[in-house]
Amino acid sequence: MADKHISGDGRDDFDDSLLDLKVYTGNGSTEKMQEDQNLWPRPLAQKWIAMLFMGTCLLFCARMAMPICAVSMAATFHWSKIDSGLVLGGFFWGYCLTQILGGHASDKVGGERVLCVSAALWSLITAGTPLLTRLGCHTFALMTMARFLMGLLQGVFFPSLASLCSQRVVEGERGFLMSTIHSGSYLGTLLAGGLGSLMLDRYGWESMFYSIGFLSGLWALVVWQCFLKGDLTPKQMETSDNSQWKMSRTRWLSLFKKQSVWAMIFAHMCMCGTSYTLLSWLPTYFKESFPHAMGWVYNVIPWLVAIPSALGGGYVSDFLIKKGYGVASVRKIMQFFAMGVSSIFIMLLSGAVKFPSAVIFVSAALSVSTFTSSGVSVNVQDLTPSCAGALYGFMNMLGAFTGLVMVSVSGYLIDVTLSWATVFSLIILVNATGLGVFLIFGDARRVDLEDYSQVVVV
Repeated sequence: MADKHISGDGRDDFDDSLLDLKVYTGNGSTEKMQEDQNLWPRPLAQKWIAMLFMGTCLLFCARMAMPICAVSMAATFHWSKIDSGLVLGGFFWGYCLTQILGGHASDKVGGERVLCVSAALWSLITAGTPLLTRLGCHTFALMTMARFLMGLLQGVFFPSLASLCSQRVVEGERGFLMSTIHSGSYLGTLLAGGLGSLMLDRYGWESMFYSIGFLSGLWALVVWQCFLKGDLTPKQMETSDNSQWKMSRTRWLSLFKKQSVWAMIFAHMCMCGTSYTLLSWLPTYFKESFPHAMGWVYNVIPWLVAIPSALGGGYVSDFLIKKGYGVASVRKIMQFFAMGVSSIFIMLLSGAVKFPSAVIFVSAALSVSTFTSSGVSVNVQDLTPSCAGALYGFMNMLGAFTGLVMVSVSGYLIDVTLSWATVFSLIILVNATGLGVFLIFGDARRVDLEDYSQVVVV
């Protein structure tokens, strides 16, 4: 992780200046030295990647518990489709609120602590969800509140990852690292769908919440004991000692004037909206469209295929960058597959399809959608590495809000039209719009230091 790579898209001039000139800050230290100090040593990086992979896996196990159990819970508590949509959508209300806060805190003190504390808390919420149903007759309100709290606590996770990656990892290795960590989300969804379906049938929906909550709490304990215990002083994660990036209103406004920043944000919003809709409603789609099909098939196979696809996409993106391809071009290629090609397979679901075909189409769509980990998701680290956590939190907040709206609207459309084709058409429209904006206006040139004044000594 300690080797520096130089990429295209206008970055050569910037990097060359760091190699040929000494760029001094107010106290005489160089920006390059500060960045090198922040990088993880390779042995430590490998340990953290493994832990973050498992953390992402457990995060999505906890997140998918409710969607997978929604059909059984709806039958038990007499929920309509609209009720189920509101309960599932409650997650995104909370998810919106802590994105910027989590990213900003991670930029300042390091994302390790933020991740550990949040995981400990949402593991308690997960394990305690079944207990809430025994508190009274207001089950609908209590489950919505539980989902809200889950979203509130999980909202800091991915902004913290973005902050860690931008501060700890060089540009030429970010695509594969983020793809590897994000692939944990597909493994988590796979485990929740496969083992969760078995537990659901044999032991009831409550067992799923108990087991995932216990494992998540265990993960937080291991991270604290093995990585953070005894390190009582938070590490400052800024790129220079005199804080060359201050989170001032003027700096934020300068970022939001950039077309490339808004193109990235808008594409991420659209991608989040379509992804959350599929995550929330696919189990119900298969349950209702193919009632006699085995649940583990459609809850396991799509996510099993998505894991190698995510890893392959990350490897290809880093390989292309190291071979000299422009960073912006690589990001757009990956996003084209994530939003454009996946929409083609979603379109095929709109007609009359048999169960094997539906599983194949969903698997293909989810597989290529994983390429967004090497596209828009990592683009924030290209544009604004000095405040990647906070900006990723902002765009993830908007993405969560888009997901909230689309999940709720999808429930309404299903209830009113009695047709899944309307939901799939909505997903295709949103994907096409976001992709078009990113292809036209997206870029990978760094924009967070353009207006920063430095003293240059030749």
